[in-house]
Amino acid sequence: MKYYIVAGERSGDLHASNLIKSIKQRDSEAEFRGFGGDYMASAGAEIKVHIRDLAFMGFLEVLLGIFKITKLMKVCQRDVLDYHPDVLILVDYGGFNMKMAKWAKKNGVKVYYYISPKVWAWNTGRAKKLKATVDEMFVILPFEKEFFKQFDWDVHYVGNPVVDAVRAHVPSGDFVKKSGLPADKPIIALLPGSRKQELIHMLPMFAEVARQNRDLHFVVGAIKSLDTELYAPALKEPNISLVYDKTYDLYEVADAGIITSGTATLETALFGLPQVVAYRGSAISIWIAKKVAKIKFISLVNLIVGREVVRELIQEDMTPESMTSELRNLLGGERRDEVFEGYRELNEVLGDTRASDKAAETMLRLLRG
Repeated sequence: MKYYIVAGERSGDLHASNLIKSIKQRDSEAEFRGFGGDYMASAGAEIKVHIRDLAFMGFLEVLLGIFKITKLMKVCQRDVLDYHPDVLILVDYGGFNMKMAKWAKKNGVKVYYYISPKVWAWNTGRAKKLKATVDEMFVILPFEKEFFKQFDWDVHYVGNPVVDAVRAHVPSGDFVKKSGLPADKPIIALLPGSRKQELIHMLPMFAEVARQNRDLHFVVGAIKSLDTELYAPALKEPNISLVYDKTYDLYEVADAGIITSGTATLETALFGLPQVVAYRGSAISIWIAKKVAKIKFISLVNLIVGREVVRELIQEDMTPESMTSELRNLLGGERRDEVFEGYRELNEVLGDTRASDKAAETMLRLLRG
């Protein structure tokens, strides 16, 4: 069968690649094409548009990039029609993919959605639009199945693919030595995000934290596909190193982390690394988000457990001083133990299901009737 996959972000690219591998194990004649990144390409997909051209964040930023987004959507639609897939698999990336689902429904293309848009976070009425345009939904957060039941929609909970990725990781030996990191200082992981706008907002603040804590060594989990100039603020501090595309290895050796809100917060928790979650965006985007948000937390860790496990510092609360204070608490003592207890709850809720295998099995069963 032929599969067209649309993933617009780095995490979606990773999870889509694992889904491709699982489908290949069950469909020897499978062919893949779509919008994605290096992970999907390495798994065997032909990439029409790379995710570096799809990275928009925040309400204002998306608005400013609307013409580019519209152009790319037309490219995607034409390519889907030319490819004639048996199914269009949309992976997260709600703003773009929900429009693709609506278009596909009108054009008679079967639509499967893997990793639901966060419609439970704001504008919950979008769940009705999803139900009207998506043939099958595959969700990765336990509470999402119950959420969609409100709309009389029985979706498929397949487990969380982040769990799969973390458990499949094989640590590289002597990472500290190979990366030139000091062996006599605590190592702090800095994850500023995977998008240009995130780095612009986050890295200068992270660099200031490093300047105020010379006794610690900070390591930025950098991404090769992004412009190296975006990491310039970090290079000004002597106690900051950059490590490219080795984030999981960094989690293995770090003592604590400052993590930009997103999938990385869940990855950090599953590696058992104490963290403080930080987020800063444009003033307009944050103002709009606060007006429409239906949730108490922004980190996946807190959302899944249902209480504050990790501290969240958002916008004006995110200062070098507040990040330093929580970071120091995480390096030892009662606060560190509290976070570990929360992580144990998180693992119990997520369970042991391998998401990519469960999703692939269910998709193929449905496709084959």
